[in-house]
Amino acid sequence: MPRILIIEDEESIRRVLVKILQESDKAIECVTAKDGQEGIDVLNEDDAIDLVFCDIKMPKKDGIDVLQAFTDRLADLPFIMISGHGDIDTAVECMRLGAFDYLSKPPDLNRLLLTVKNALDRKTLTTENKQLKRKLRQSQEMVGESQALSEVKALIAKVAPTAARVLITGPNGSGKELVARSIHELSERSKSAFVEVNCAAIPSELIESELFGHVKGAFTSAHKDRPGRFETAHMGTLFLDEVGDMSLSAQAKVLRVLQEQKLTRVGSDKAVNVDVRVLAATNKDLQKAIQQGAFREDLYHRLSVIKLEIPSLDRRKEDIPLLIAHFNQLISTEQGSRLKPFEDAAIEALKQKTFKGNIRELRNVVERLLILSGDAVTLEDVKKYV
Repeated sequence: MPRILIIEDEESIRRVLVKILQESDKAIECVTAKDGQEGIDVLNEDDAIDLVFCDIKMPKKDGIDVLQAFTDRLADLPFIMISGHGDIDTAVECMRLGAFDYLSKPPDLNRLLLTVKNALDRKTLTTENKQLKRKLRQSQEMVGESQALSEVKALIAKVAPTAARVLITGPNGSGKELVARSIHELSERSKSAFVEVNCAAIPSELIESELFGHVKGAFTSAHKDRPGRFETAHMGTLFLDEVGDMSLSAQAKVLRVLQEQKLTRVGSDKAVNVDVRVLAATNKDLQKAIQQGAFREDLYHRLSVIKLEIPSLDRRKEDIPLLIAHFNQLISTEQGSRLKPFEDAAIEALKQKTFKGNIRELRNVVERLLILSGDAVTLEDVKKYV
C-alpha cells in the first residue's frame, strides 16, 4: 500500500490532492502536513513514506528547505514539488537538488496522476534493485573464520588493490569464482565489468571467437561483427575459469594479448587495444600439464604472478556451522520460506561428513535438508537424507 505525504500550507489544496490520489487508487494512504517543519518531522518519524508532494512557498520551512533536509534519501524517496508561482528558476533548482518532478498549480490532472505512477514505479524499481544487490552480496560472501580461510582473505586484501595477475587453485566447489569476484570488488576496477569465461564449457573450436571476438564472415555462422570477452572486460577484470582446459592455440593468443595488451578478432587483421586484468583458476596441476605438453609454461608464469590456493572444506571443518547458517538464511530468502533450526546433533553430524564437492555440495545438502525435514533439521534427517 503506497503511503504519500502531502506537505501543503493551504488546507483546501491538501483536501483536493488527497481526494484525487485516493480516487485514483483506493490502496493509496495519504498523510498530510501543514508546513515545511511539520513535513520534516513526519519524514523523520515515518520511514514508510513512499512519495512526497511538497509545496514550495510555505511558512516556517519552505519546500527547498524540506528537499535539502533529505538529500541523502532522494534516491529512495521521490519528491514532487508543487508551486503556484510558475517560477522556472525555482523548478530548475528543485530538479538540481534531486526532486523527481515539478508541477505548477493548479496541476493538470492527467499529468499529476502520470507523475505519481512514474515516481512510485521508480521507487519500486529502486527497492527491488537494492534487494537484488543485497541477495547477490549475500550469495557471494566468503563465510568462515577458520585459519585457512583467514589466510585466503588476508592475501586477497593484499593482492586486490594491485594490478597483479592471480592464479587461483583448489578443488571443485571450493569457491574459486567467489575469490575472483572478491579480488575484483576490492580492486580499482570494481566499477567496470567482471567477465567470466568457463574454458571447459566452450568447445575448443569456439574458444578463440569467444575470447577475442570475430568479424562478419570469419566463419559460416559469423553473420555480424562480435566483440570477444577480452573487449567486454576492457578496464575491468576477465576471469578465466578452468584455464587448464584451454587449447594450446588459444593459450598462444592469450599469451600474446597479455604481452602486448592488444588483440585481433578472428577473421580480422586490425589490432584492438585492451586494458584488462586477468584472473585465472584451475583444479588441475598445471605443472604436470606443462610436463605433458598440454599447457604453455610461459603462459603459466604470466598468469601466476600471485598464486592463491583455496582450501578444501575438509581443511576448514570448523566453518561448517557458519556455512550452514549462511545457506539456511540464503535459501530461505530465495524460496520465501521460514528459517528452520538445525539441531546441534545434526550440525555435528554434518561436520563429520566428507564433502568431496566442497562448499557447493554442502549448499546442496542444506537445501535438501530444508526441503525434506520437518519443523527442524534433526540428526535423523541427516542420517536419512545425506
